Amino acid sequence: MIVVTAPTSQIGSKVVSHLLTAGARLRLIVRDAGRLPADVRERTEIVEGSHGDAAIVDRAFSRADAVFWLVPPDMTRSLDEAWLGFTRPAAEALRWHAVPRVVSITALGRGTPWQEKAGPVSASIRADDMLMASGAAFRGLAMPSFMENTARQASAIRDSGLFFGPIDPDKKLPFTATRDMAAVAARLLGDENWTGQEDVPVLGPEELSFNDQAAIMSDVLGREVRYRQISYAQFRQQFLDRGASESLAQGYVDMYRAKEEGIDDAASHAAIERGVTSFRTFCEQVLRPAILS
Repeated sequence: MIVVTAPTSQIGSKVVSHLLTAGARLRLIVRDAGRLPADVRERTEIVEGSHGDAAIVDRAFSRADAVFWLVPPDMTRSLDEAWLGFTRPAAEALRWHAVPRVVSITALGRGTPWQEKAGPVSASIRADDMLMASGAAFRGLAMPSFMENTARQASAIRDSGLFFGPIDPDKKLPFTATRDMAAVAARLLGDENWTGQEDVPVLGPEELSFNDQAAIMSDVLGREVRYRQISYAQFRQQFLDRGASESLAQGYVDMYRAKEEGIDDAASHAAIERGVTSFRTFCEQVLRPAILS
């Protein structure tokens, strides 16, 4: 039995699809089962509730062979509450039920000079340490920025031909598509033969600057798209305006500064897993339909 958390998320839903195709037995932890497709509900065991709830994970992890772990975003909490507080009950349930294997979605940065000062990256790594302390075999699928982060600005791209961020427009960075993260996660969850505990960087096939992304989007969309750099103060205020806590807003500033300074570079040339989705393919298959709709 494989337990999948956040099964309606961009990554989790794809993990579920891969595993069902492979014939795996699944138990899904979901706040609202009605958000799952009908065919998924019919083919899986469902535990309804939050996977940050001790009673829910205790029930769900019983007799589990593997767990897919993904912390959902919660802008209203502090960094420690959003990652460590949310993960603590699961870490205890993993130990209590002696779950053999855990696959977690995490961030690049372990072992770098930025590990303790990169906001959500740092919180994610500390949460993974709690999971590993359970004794389970562990793989932390470490990602840079998701290509989907650009798609979140689809309205601005459609209306003004602009997308925004605080990082230097010519700084080349790795990006990953959620579909590639899900494919690696599903493969590991379905494999009973791995042991040990380690992070596995999962990077896309290329490194791009935001100006590079703008050129690709312009070509795919058939209209000019430009990247506009904003200050870190503006970036922080955007989070506060959306209801984020002070801790989380500052944490994202710290994370993006770390990215600009090189936190993602350490894994760029030694990635264990390379995704197959290029940014151009992502724009053709995901971003362009989002903008046209």
